[in-house]
Amino acid sequence: MANTNFSPTFPMFPGDAASVTPSDSTLFNPSVLFCGSGGIVRVRTAQGTDITFNNVQAGAVLPVQVIRVYSSTTNATNIVRIF
Repeated sequence: MANTNFSPTFPMFPGDAASVTPSDSTLFNPSVLFCGSGGIVRVRTAQGTDITFNNVQAGAVLPVQVIRVYSSTTNATNIVRIF
């Protein structure tokens, strides 16, 4: 995986993406989420807060860095993390 360029003279853009398999135990590096199919998405943020996003629309990007997508509440599918 390539690293994101953090140069102050070059805009910072995500450097990669990966599919998410919701899990109540798996953590990943801070990422924003793209939801391919709408529904409920329960996450743990990079700051350690557990929060549930209700009525997420298909194609939405959740503009908060998350480190976990819980399987026990999440019913949205085709989730991709962008980092």
